[in-house]
Amino acid sequence: MSFLLSPFFPFFAQGAEKLAVGAKLPAVTCNDQDGHSVDLAQAGAKGYLLVYFYPKASTPGCTKQGCSLRDAWSQLQKQSVRVFGVSTDNESSQKQFKEEQSFPFPLLADKDKKVTEAFGVKNLVGMASRSAFLFKDGVCVWVDPKGSTSDQAEQVLNFLKAPSR
Repeated sequence: MSFLLSPFFPFFAQGAEKLAVGAKLPAVTCNDQDGHSVDLAQAGAKGYLLVYFYPKASTPGCTKQGCSLRDAWSQLQKQSVRVFGVSTDNESSQKQFKEEQSFPFPLLADKDKKVTEAFGVKNLVGMASRSAFLFKDGVCVWVDPKGSTSDQAEQVLNFLKAPSR
């Protein structure tokens, strides 16, 4: 039924299939909160890169998700994990959110939904659905399809500490 409604209500559109473990980091560019262009494929070509998606800046669940990563920043840095948060908010909303919460990582303003589409993250009523992807040397090694809120960092760190990795 959603395919019948998608021409009239674009928020019903399914978009691309969500990235899976083994997928390459999409070659997509987006502005950060300061209006600087970020090439994700280049940023994640070497080492670990966590790209997490959230629906709306400065909302309770999205704040918890970002604060989880902020509060575990030193542990993430010990594992050499770079982080980008992504929502469909504009640059000024992302900048305000970053400053209010003292996030030590950039927030991408995916107004045109290029990043969410490249990652296969559904856009619900114009907002990205919560999810997270960890890449190593440009290849996806871990996916959190639902995107945790208060324990996003813990899940990433547990994956990195797992012996089967």
